[in-house]
Amino acid sequence: MDEHELLRESAARLIPWCREIRRALPWRQDPTPYRVWISEIMLQQTRIEAVIPYYYRFLAALPDAAALAAAPDDELMKLWEGLGYYSRARNLKKAAQLITDEYGGELPRSAEELRKLPGIGDYTAGAIASIACGEPEPAVDGNVLRVVMRLTACGDDVLSQKTRRRVTEALRAVYPRGEEAGLLTEGLMELGETLCLPNGEPLCGSCPLRSLCLAHREGRESDFPKRSPKKERRVEEKTVLLLRCGGRYALRRRGEAGLLAGMWEFPNLPGKQDAATVRESLERRGLAPGEIRPCGEARHVFTHIEWHMTGFLAEISRQSGEFEWKTPEEIRAGYAIPTAFRAYQKLTEK
Repeated sequence: MDEHELLRESAARLIPWCREIRRALPWRQDPTPYRVWISEIMLQQTRIEAVIPYYYRFLAALPDAAALAAAPDDELMKLWEGLGYYSRARNLKKAAQLITDEYGGELPRSAEELRKLPGIGDYTAGAIASIACGEPEPAVDGNVLRVVMRLTACGDDVLSQKTRRRVTEALRAVYPRGEEAGLLTEGLMELGETLCLPNGEPLCGSCPLRSLCLAHREGRESDFPKRSPKKERRVEEKTVLLLRCGGRYALRRRGEAGLLAGMWEFPNLPGKQDAATVRESLERRGLAPGEIRPCGEARHVFTHIEWHMTGFLAEISRQSGEFEWKTPEEIRAGYAIPTAFRAYQKLTEK
């Protein structure tokens, strides 16, 4: 059986299997293009269980593209707070504005048109087009690549764009139209998420494709997928300042470009500073600090960067206009603080 026949037969088995066992996730109920789009963006780099409450809150506040396009940035970021990768939320709003202005408020139905929108790549376009619109378009992510690499016992590097493109084309050649297109997309996702696992032993005994899978036939499931070594993350040291004045804490907005663009944060200094250096920095700003004491260390991992943070709590005698000064309750209710600073935000609430 060549690869095309293997994938075609696998699709024929996955569709009824998915129809029977797929989980009743909220975005699978009335899977409109808008709902599938929001769910797929949220699910990038985030566990399903964590996404579900965010999805419900987001849809309740912003039920369609027009509402999303008109949402104030701070409201949008507050809805997204804790999900991380905040550029996803900014791209959602940019895309919603284009959808409202150029597509009459409805997402386009073809993958080709969907890919023209900010933040929608091949995978998300394929998911929306197949699940919500019944188009014969695959959605290839890490889970799907792992399934296909094991199924075909293929040793190509799954981190290579060439491999991803080749797998996408091979799957597109066997994709059906209509409801079955969505079932095949969801079936491949479900298989990778629940049975053909990335860590530990895959649950081959429950897999509907076990009799077809070449890696399983050869007892080589753990040999696939192959991937090139990842680059080491860059480590950045930061000193986080909890500046407190009359029960209010200083916040500032990050710049409009780069990591966590436009988000609110606690003031911070580059590098790992000591209390004397922190005092000098605050005095240069005219903040007249009183007591300065350490408030712990924290670490946060982004995709390519790792922050190592040292915190100091400083009592300030008067507020400075360069910051917003808010109570812990006001911060929690109205300001989206990146997860990287979560440990320090908790300290303000104690």
